[in-house]
Amino acid sequence: MHRALTLMFVAAMLLGVAAGWACNHYLTPDQAIAVAANLAIVTDAFLRLIKMIIAPLVFSSLVAAIARMQGIAEIGRVGLKAMAWFIAASCISLTVGMLMAHWLQPGSGLGLAPSEASAAGVDAAKFTLQDFVAHLVPRSIFEALAGNEILQIVIFSIFVGTAITALDDKAPQVVAFAEQVTRIMLKVTDYVMKTAPLAIFAALAATVSVQGIGIVVTYAKFVIGFYLSLGVLWVTLIAALLLIVGRPAMRLLAGIREPVVLAFATASSEAAYPRTLEALIKFGIPPRVASFVLPLGYSFNLDGAMMYCTFATLFIVQAYAVQLSITQQITMFGLMMLTTKGLAGVPRAALVVIAATLPYFNLPESGLLLVLAVDQFLDMGRSATNVLGNSIAAAVVAKWEKRIESLATLELS
Repeated sequence: MHRALTLMFVAAMLLGVAAGWACNHYLTPDQAIAVAANLAIVTDAFLRLIKMIIAPLVFSSLVAAIARMQGIAEIGRVGLKAMAWFIAASCISLTVGMLMAHWLQPGSGLGLAPSEASAAGVDAAKFTLQDFVAHLVPRSIFEALAGNEILQIVIFSIFVGTAITALDDKAPQVVAFAEQVTRIMLKVTDYVMKTAPLAIFAALAATVSVQGIGIVVTYAKFVIGFYLSLGVLWVTLIAALLLIVGRPAMRLLAGIREPVVLAFATASSEAAYPRTLEALIKFGIPPRVASFVLPLGYSFNLDGAMMYCTFATLFIVQAYAVQLSITQQITMFGLMMLTTKGLAGVPRAALVVIAATLPYFNLPESGLLLVLAVDQFLDMGRSATNVLGNSIAAAVVAKWEKRIESLATLELS
């Protein structure tokens, strides 16, 4: 079943690119834009369907996961192990982006002059400490649920789950209710996923019809360099997974194939969240570990986005022939390590980080325009990598906890 759906995803991608090319080639620019606008309705509807699932699924699964744990000590232990992996993976991702940018030199030779133009829709002002704290703590859980603020939902869920473990009777009715909501949301996911191939087709057809395949050729050195860098990151993360988890890791990689393809095709790691959670549980990771680590990962472990931040920023540096010292690059590394945390739900999070970073090093803000043109194609790779990285994180933490179960003992609840 899953293999057939994956094949449908791939077929939808190929047909979407072909349809988009035909529209771009045979229609006038205005007609192509009109077609893309109509196709975008399908994609928006699908992503809205997915987003309506995420908030209740994250809340119910995380509360139930924490409530199943054996007290605050286990919650703290699992949380610390998860954060340790997130920090390690973040360092690896940022380092790969920097090293590959230096090796490939994707922006060298462009010799651009600074421009006063700005990148519309990318707001670097989100990075004040006040705004970060405000984004971290919800004013109202209902507001957080309505806005799909994953980090705020995670914070509230951790408080609720921890309070349940501290009660003498463990609030069994509340836990049972949370578990039932999780089951219902996963069943709703099955219904929504039946429309995924259509959404994938519409998303790619809309993008290619307006921008055309040619834009990838124009930015070939940058795009190819980025995906080559992603390949290096994938190999590094998978090697770490094999080293820690062992041979069963190959079964995990096969199990997350569908959510990875879905994230790639829709350029949305959120779209793959429900299926990723299911795949982790089917692999043998206990629900309380998978449901605890995965939401945290979506807030603190955006491996693909982090690698893109350093790679794209150095591309801009090279395009304007700016020289950064080792000290400045180390400062950039630390700045991005901090600013990439807690950005779940922020549109174009990687671009926002880059926009906030450029002024720190007196780089022209108009440099962001260089990467905006192909950002949709690059966001596909970033989203798929985020799903892979968070799946690996859950498996590693489960292994450290010695909690990877056999399929024979696996239960959803």
